Amino acid sequence: MNKSIYFIAILFSALLFGCKSDKPDDSPSPVINIGGAGKVYITCEGNYQFGNAKVSLYDKNDSTVVEDIYQQVNHTPLGDVCQSMTLFNNRYYIVLNNSSKIVVVNAASFVKEAEITGFNSPRYFVPITNNKAYVSDIYANCIYVVNLSDNTITSTIPLSHDSQQMVMMYGKVFVTSMYSDKIIVVNTTTDQVSDSITVAWAPGSVCQDKNGALWVMCSGDSLLNKSSALVQINPLSNSVIKSFTFSGNHAPWRLCMNAQNDTLYYLDRNVYRMSIYDAQLPVDAFINGSANLFYGLGVDPLLNEVYVADAVDYIQQGVVYRYNTDGALLHQFRTGNIPSGFYFQ
Repeated sequence: MNKSIYFIAILFSALLFGCKSDKPDDSPSPVINIGGAGKVYITCEGNYQFGNAKVSLYDKNDSTVVEDIYQQVNHTPLGDVCQSMTLFNNRYYIVLNNSSKIVVVNAASFVKEAEITGFNSPRYFVPITNNKAYVSDIYANCIYVVNLSDNTITSTIPLSHDSQQMVMMYGKVFVTSMYSDKIIVVNTTTDQVSDSITVAWAPGSVCQDKNGALWVMCSGDSLLNKSSALVQINPLSNSVIKSFTFSGNHAPWRLCMNAQNDTLYYLDRNVYRMSIYDAQLPVDAFINGSANLFYGLGVDPLLNEVYVADAVDYIQQGVVYRYNTDGALLHQFRTGNIPSGFYFQ
């Protein structure tokens, strides 16, 4: 987010939310149908330092929305800035970057089971074994190793810069970074950095295609005169297969795949899509975002429907747009503030 816009958003947020009570809500919980297919969880960052992060729950079957499922189930706010959420062993690990913690909830009930603390500004959680996970951090210059048996940090893996999204393949974890041009490769047996891959500046999002290749979206930095690029990587040899460089002032991000893992989607003001076999970047937008502030992107792994999160003005409730495979709008609904991530059940 542009810093000047963000500080203005914080100022208005103070006026809007400054008088809200921080006391837990002790009223009875409504009946909430969490289980079953057809649910979509939307992580909503909330306003920085206001502790209004939320997870909204959308039911595709009847188009109903619970704006703050965690609050309604647990009678207390989730925390400050919800960064990401990961399902593992029937639990959701909800990463809260400005609360410096991970909240662990039961996947069937969303009841809180534990907290993992001791981070600086955690970003993403990736399970390694049943008892071990890695957690990235934007400010700590390390990856945290977490014992899932007792939910404690056992060690760290030192890095020379920040860490962001991670994906595990072939016994290795590939780690992106906002402030470098490297993908870091970590050996999950030794918990040590084993290699690095030079890509383009600010590799932020990463995903795997149907052929086993990795795709990394590098956002670049126009102020540093560093171009953005989409890079394909061979995870066996830790080498670049090909790279697509964006011309002009672009800042693409939020890379994701369709259900078949053969089509890429990403945000660059608009929504774009391209086949993994295309020889060049797309010119025309798949979904036009000129009247919106697109901030999050997800693709339903069953229906291939595209979900786009609109942060609106970073102050009021966000909006999510649901599109079919042709880009036609199916439904739109309100969520918590600054929706950014989608998790399909």
